[in-house]
Amino acid sequence: MPVRNTSSREDLSDIYEKVMDKQRLGYEDGMRLFESHEIHTIGYLANIVRERINKNNVYYVINRHINYTNICKNRCKFCAFSRTQEKSDAFLMSIDEMRDKAARIIEEEGATELHIVGGLHPEVGLDYYFTMIQTLHDCFPSLHLKAFTAVEIAHFAEISGTTIRETLKLLKKAGLGSLPGGGAEIFSTRIRNELCPEKISGQVWLNTMREAHNLGLRSNATLLYGHIENNEDRVNHLLKLRELQDETHGFLAFIPLAFHPKNTELKRLSGTQGILDIKMLAIGRLMLDNFDHVKAYWIMLGIKLSQISLNFGVDDIDGTVVEEKITHSAGAETPESLTVKQIRSLIEETGHEPVERDTLYNRINNHSRSGRGFAASI
Repeated sequence: MPVRNTSSREDLSDIYEKVMDKQRLGYEDGMRLFESHEIHTIGYLANIVRERINKNNVYYVINRHINYTNICKNRCKFCAFSRTQEKSDAFLMSIDEMRDKAARIIEEEGATELHIVGGLHPEVGLDYYFTMIQTLHDCFPSLHLKAFTAVEIAHFAEISGTTIRETLKLLKKAGLGSLPGGGAEIFSTRIRNELCPEKISGQVWLNTMREAHNLGLRSNATLLYGHIENNEDRVNHLLKLRELQDETHGFLAFIPLAFHPKNTELKRLSGTQGILDIKMLAIGRLMLDNFDHVKAYWIMLGIKLSQISLNFGVDDIDGTVVEEKITHSAGAETPESLTVKQIRSLIEETGHEPVERDTLYNRINNHSRSGRGFAASI
């Protein structure tokens, strides 16, 4: 693809040369990419990197989300999910209820992953979380338990009076397999003080992931965009993720999360537009040269845009999901689930090869699953 040769900041020819020569991009490169209107060039470059790492493969996982409670001591301005205990729609799931949900998705879909996150309940002790993981692991030993953001882990440590490392060790012993990437939001102290002052700092999030990685627990990494952050905040966030990945090699995938404003304290904002969504994915792929995977979270992006993103550096489409409450509380209009047949079809339509994976990106050679139940209309 030709790259415009002009004297303006729109000229990406030097970035093109860096990508072709496999040179690492810096802060200034990231800023120029976000400021550029050359979306096709950015996507073309991101796809070069994508194909180097993952060839023509697009990964998906058969999984189920469980949001075990919406009761949370924090009042983040971008969250529509959290509730105080006295609210009529506040809930805390029993472990038996979670076990039943897991059993159904294994039986009906052949799920390999359970994705578990929730609010910071002020009165539930560490025993609840330990018993949750231990029970699920004992009942379904082959099911990978991806559970608890760094924010939750720090909360568990606080309520139990122990360290983050000891908390992680205890949960790993119970059967915790990996951590999702939520809670990173934007690392900028300025932004966090405005939007989520009660939440752990960006540095604590990074330190928690460092401890997890050093204990052999892999995790994902996220960035929440489309609210009050700017390009500088986005680039600095990416660079901090890259720096920790250089150190630990513990991140599995980068997942940009598009902000949904409905029912939040930021409902005055309009939410993200398609060009920014595509830029976040493509620039993430270009800047995070030490990450193997970039995921389009179709719940937030929408199915059609997620499909397009597969030609803009993305190699993972997430999974079946089945039941998602957090983004839908903020007005997401996507389905709450997709079948395997639907996921494979949307990948194949783009000319890519669908690959079923487990949480750790081990390939599962079973193409006969069609996804009975939990079907969504797309």
